[in-house]
Amino acid sequence: MKQLVIGMDIAKTVFQLHSVDTNGEVKRLKLQRNEVIPFFTQLAPAIVAMEACGGAHEWGRKLSVLGHQVKLLAPKSVRPFVQRNKTDAADAKAIWTAVQQPEARTVALKTEHQQTILALHRMREQLMKFRIMQTNALRGILYEFGIVLPAGYPALTKAWADALSEASERLPEVLVVSLQEQWARVQSLDREMAVIERRLTDSLRRTEQCRRLIEIPGVGLFTATAAVATIGDPATFKSGREFASWLGLAPRQTGTGGRVRQHGISKRGNVYLRTLLMHGARAIVARRGHSPWLEALLKRRPYSVVVAALANKLARTIWAVLSHGTRFNAPAPA
Repeated sequence: MKQLVIGMDIAKTVFQLHSVDTNGEVKRLKLQRNEVIPFFTQLAPAIVAMEACGGAHEWGRKLSVLGHQVKLLAPKSVRPFVQRNKTDAADAKAIWTAVQQPEARTVALKTEHQQTILALHRMREQLMKFRIMQTNALRGILYEFGIVLPAGYPALTKAWADALSEASERLPEVLVVSLQEQWARVQSLDREMAVIERRLTDSLRRTEQCRRLIEIPGVGLFTATAAVATIGDPATFKSGREFASWLGLAPRQTGTGGRVRQHGISKRGNVYLRTLLMHGARAIVARRGHSPWLEALLKRRPYSVVVAALANKLARTIWAVLSHGTRFNAPAPA
């Protein structure tokens, strides 16, 4: 007997379901939040498809416990199947249609631990943005009075004492006090970021997959923990090349009449993880003692292209280590 397929559009209070029974009859059902679990508890095991949006992983874990097969789809894969007005019922029908396509791409169902790690990364990223805003404000204010602060947080930290001393000699006390308070806020943000980094370090030590990834050159604390939490199940991707393409590290292509042109990287995937991989690749390119492959690439291609190519290679290496459950083996020197 063919398994029933249900497209479910989730929300905070109202959930819309769409399915087609064996007789070809279309069934639409609207449920309140407290009615979802009782409904699926009484239902025979089915394929339940949802968009991978807020709350989807939690609902996926709950429905998986009840014996249902949960499939999470990226919103971009669902949007083309919304035919007319965008309503909850139309979204549920689009999800039902999208999940049955032969090339439907699913998102791995994340565990609570993986979601926790990603939440820590998001909080640290937000604190980083706050710190950048505060330090840029300090630079702009003091620049108005002829005091120039260097770019970069480490350089700013070293130059701050001299800049504040100069400001204290020339500027009004009320401004100097306000600058000191702003710098205290910057230091507070720095301490909060350090706390989150210690928690991520503790998670890395306790996770075997992260310990294997950190052995890869160019992969550090943030890249290793974010990669393991973002990928979820490596079997979601058929190959490392597909994973790199999913991250947006593959060239964007356009073509007609049998002629295909390749452009820059597509940048269609996870922005945060792609940024970490680009930073790791840039650190490898900047240091000395390159591999023969990298040296040859630097001679014939621009710097930014080399960084993107190396980030692509890092992504494929990460997938291989996670997929095969092996450790990274550095290539032997030529």
